Amino acid sequence: MRPIKLIVKTSTEKYPIIIGRNLISNLSKIFKKNSINFKKCLLVLDKNIPNRYVKQISKSLRRYEVYKFIYNANEKNKNQRNVSKILDLLLRKNFSRDDCLISIGGGITGDVAGFAASLFKRGLKFVNIPTTLLSQVDSSVGGKTGINTSQGKNLIGSFYQPKIVISDVDVLRSLPFREVVCGYAEIVKHALIANKKFYNFLDKKINDVLKLKSPTIEKSIYESCKVKKSIVEKDEKEKNLRKILNFGHTFAHAYEASLNFSKKLNHGEAVILGMKSAFEFSKNKKLITHKEFDSAIKHLNNYHFPVSIKNYFTIKKISQIISFMMRDKKNNSKNIKLMLIKKIGGPIIEKEISDVTIKLFLKKKLIN
Repeated sequence: MRPIKLIVKTSTEKYPIIIGRNLISNLSKIFKKNSINFKKCLLVLDKNIPNRYVKQISKSLRRYEVYKFIYNANEKNKNQRNVSKILDLLLRKNFSRDDCLISIGGGITGDVAGFAASLFKRGLKFVNIPTTLLSQVDSSVGGKTGINTSQGKNLIGSFYQPKIVISDVDVLRSLPFREVVCGYAEIVKHALIANKKFYNFLDKKINDVLKLKSPTIEKSIYESCKVKKSIVEKDEKEKNLRKILNFGHTFAHAYEASLNFSKKLNHGEAVILGMKSAFEFSKNKKLITHKEFDSAIKHLNNYHFPVSIKNYFTIKKISQIISFMMRDKKNNSKNIKLMLIKKIGGPIIEKEISDVTIKLFLKKKLIN
């Protein structure tokens, strides 16, 4: 199957997303074909990337002056200290704005590397090579970068678009199955909020996607990126429309933060639980029909997915969950803004809900 190309056009950048196989062995050709020019580059590498892929990448970049920063990618290390280390290395090696920073890893690596690129001399060329399914369908598209603090997730960051995104589906085969599930959560989210035809496709092909079968996986990545591209192009800085991409995430980020971003619950698993919560709120508010609700919940209850927040939290955790939800970036009042859904494929609407209402909802979920 030939590589698929998708062009993202925002107010600040126009860049391609390339989706296909054996791409990391042909990076120089891809850069030349897409007019990505530089003399030296810094590779910000997730330390968990298999060595065989690192060798392929290094070989394909032999015409450039290459430096490497090995990054232990996890939510706890998604911080200013590591951004400062990257900036210090760029300065010591005398990088110019015409040189390039290349992120090779998942969404955490891309967020940290992209944030560093946005800060260095007010903007260094940035290339994103996402190596997880989650990052290929979500964080690599749209230019969001950022780091965590003790106060919450992604509260410090910038919007900074890459010059190109290169998604090699071959590298996905090295992922643990939980990471595939993690990526699938964002794929199905994009279908649920904006493309019912795509949702129906996923409902039939879910097992093929989770098994990374070709050409189903390429189509799923492409269709998912297409949804996000269309939203980002209309609202790059998340002033209005782009907020719909947060469907399920107000709950999800709070669930993750309340567990201190531990391996007990990864981002995609939290998003699945968060979307279930958002669907239930939508049903309680009589926004969605029982038929649509039942279809979505049945899909999200796949035996590979997390079942209930009861498996992760007790009633004692409710106050902490609410505290993190109150700090969500969307909030500008005492209430909590939730993205709720009217039907599969959209529309998504924003509702302000009191913390008391959400506390009662969580309490009911944890008792029953």
